[in-house]
Amino acid sequence: MPDMDERAAGPPCDAADALWCPSENHGPRRCGARPDIVLLHYTAMTDAVAARDWLCTGESQVSAHYVLAEDGRLWQLVREEHRAWHAGAGAWGGIDDVNSASIGIEIANDGFSPFSEPQMARLERLIAEIMARWSIPPERVLGHSDVALGRKIDPGRRFDWARLARRGLAIRPQPQAIEAQARIMADAQPADGFLSDAARFGYVASADQQDVVLEALRHRFRPWAFGPMDATDRAIMRICAASWPVSAAKR
Repeated sequence: MPDMDERAAGPPCDAADALWCPSENHGPRRCGARPDIVLLHYTAMTDAVAARDWLCTGESQVSAHYVLAEDGRLWQLVREEHRAWHAGAGAWGGIDDVNSASIGIEIANDGFSPFSEPQMARLERLIAEIMARWSIPPERVLGHSDVALGRKIDPGRRFDWARLARRGLAIRPQPQAIEAQARIMADAQPADGFLSDAARFGYVASADQQDVVLEALRHRFRPWAFGPMDATDRAIMRICAASWPVSAAKR
């Protein structure tokens, strides 16, 4: 692999203060698609440099638009207008080519450790920049676990979605609304309306995938929760479906 001084040379990056580190693993977005999803991953590798180098090799056949290190360093591997290969087989709403519809950010993390403050602060700026450039609303900031049900769990239970939501960079139902809706749904059947609400929100799942949808929901909104589905899970999904439904325009 070339050294960093050599790799930094190249076209201007889309993101301020990012280092250009080109990956050959990309192509044009298909069928005239433009980015309308920001998709978050964790690297699950030893460090950010190892992840960056792997995503830049033709052997890997994977890439992302950005890699974000623990100390806040940011590399851009693929220009935002191009289709990076980060989502794999996945879907959200009516979108079944998530790569063509998204900008992928790989965050250096092993899946078990907290995300660092410099990393989260730079991520917030990056997401805000991308949202502004492409007019992406906060409900379209998703995790890999949302679009690859049962296959991926990143960015994981340690990722601070609540922090992003407080800054308008993701969505999160208010605790009071969850409590009120949970009281309404307390006497409902255990899975009453759960999958239909999930579909309205954007999850693409078959009738036998209730458990993996529940797992994805908890990764986003209840990372401390385990065990059978309860009224709080159903309340969160109902609020998400009512407040942030996948619009017909996105289908």
